[in-house]
Amino acid sequence: MDFISEWLPFRDSAELTGITPRLENSASAPLFGHTCPAGFPSPAQDYIEKTLDLNEYCVRHPSATYYVRALGDSMAESGIQSGDLLVVDRSLRPQHNSIVIASVESEFTVKRLCLHPRLCLMPMNPAYSPIYVSPDELEIFGVVTHSVHDFL
Repeated sequence: MDFISEWLPFRDSAELTGITPRLENSASAPLFGHTCPAGFPSPAQDYIEKTLDLNEYCVRHPSATYYVRALGDSMAESGIQSGDLLVVDRSLRPQHNSIVIASVESEFTVKRLCLHPRLCLMPMNPAYSPIYVSPDELEIFGVVTHSVHDFL
């Protein structure tokens, strides 16, 4: 769906760039090669596949990536909770069903982008209504690639 870039305004430089990734300080941790449906493998066992650096895993395009905190519960059914840290990549072109950071009437929001049957920003909570827009009312500031949720 590359045609979307022809009619949907897309910001290459977002105004939300307050928090950007710093990749020079890497923090790697062991990545266990064993899946863990109901428990955790013993660290004494030989399950370590390799090390994982979350910066390398979450940030594919450092110069085009920024972080933003989610607020509210409109995206709860997609797994995004209020307070979650969203990793947003401005270099990715939004596709149908991408979760995006968008601006409508100068208000920022995180929603699922629906291109058909009608252009809208779809909340992932039935308590909220879709936001129907025309292409000239909508600006996309990036595609959400990851959500970091704090369990503490």
